[in-house]
Formats: sequence, C-alpha cells, structure tokens
Amino acid sequence: MANEKDIKKDIQEENPAMNNEDSTQEAATEENKAEEQTAEEETKEKTPEEALAEAEQQIAELKDKYLRTVAEFDNYKKRTIKEKAELILNGSEKTVNAILPILDDMERAIANADKAESAEKLEEGWELIAQKFIKVLGSMGVKKIETEGKDFDVDFHEAIAMVPGMGDDKKGKIIDCVLNGYTLNDKVIRHAKVAVGQ
Repeated sequence: MANEKDIKKDIQEENPAMNNEDSTQEAATEENKAEEQTAEEETKEKTPEEALAEAEQQIAELKDKYLRTVAEFDNYKKRTIKEKAELILNGSEKTVNAILPILDDMERAIANADKAESAEKLEEGWELIAQKFIKVLGSMGVKKIETEGKDFDVDFHEAIAMVPGMGDDKKGKIIDCVLNGYTLNDKVIRHAKVAVGQ
C-alpha cells in the first residue's frame, strides 16, 4: 500500500493548480500568524507606571504646544496693534508728501506776485497750480462729483435750495452747484451742495 506522501505527490503531479492553491494557503496562514503576533504585542497590558509615564509625556507635549500657540497669538496681537497705531499716526504721510510740491508752488507764486507783469499772468499761474492739485488728488482716488445738467441724487447731492418756475424739463434737475462734492475711491466724502429745480 502506497504511503500518504506518495499519494499526495501523485495528485499534485496530475493537478498542478491544486499545488498552487496549497502554497497560497500556506502563505496566507503565515501572514495571519504574523498579524496575530503583532496584535498580541500591541495589546500586551502596560504596567500602570508605564501608562502613567506615557500619559504624563503626552500632557507635557500638549502643554508645550498650547503655550507656544498662546505666545504666538499674543505676539501677533501686539504686532497688529502696533501696526494699527502706526497707520493712524502716519497714514496721511503719502498724502502730505504728494501735496507738499503744490504748497511749494503756492509759496513761489505768493513771493513773486508783486513781480508779475499783469494780473493775467498771475491768474494763469494760479490756474496751473489748481490743475496740478486736482491731478494729485485724482491720483489718490479723489474725484469731483459731476453736477452740471444731472438729475438730483440723494446719494451724491445735498439740496440746499429749491428753485420754482424753471419749467417741467428742469424739474428734479440740478440748476446750480453752490459747493462741489467729492468721492474717495467711489465713496462720497462730501456731498455736493446744489440748488434743484422745482
């Protein structure tokens, strides 16, 4: 009678697919054993002293992280407050630097006013200074609110007088601008004071 090993060998030679299944099962069994062994090592009970030491270490790390975060936030707050204070104190520096050359022009015009050959030349000089001033304001985002021939708009205009008897075509229209209004970056900083047709 053939022994068991010979029978198994004969079967494997006749059916090679069966041989591959056995080797796959053996490999899977070995992997399962390795996983079980790792799981056992992880689930081993730690002594109370080890668990306490580990917990204390985690607490120390978290406390350090918390203190660092609080310190960083405190520094950020201080820096932000300092920057805001500097902006309030020196925020107009750019504007003043842009306007100073116009002041220089005005001072020169005043100093030379008595030397002017005619009032026309003096007037021309003042007009040039005014144009320069308007250009500087425009570069900073300041624009004059247009009023001539416009409909009255409460967002941009302030009516200081109502003019009756102007006809239906002038009703609700601006007749005269008493004081110019201005916007700064599309925000009204001064409403135009106008007379409106009634």
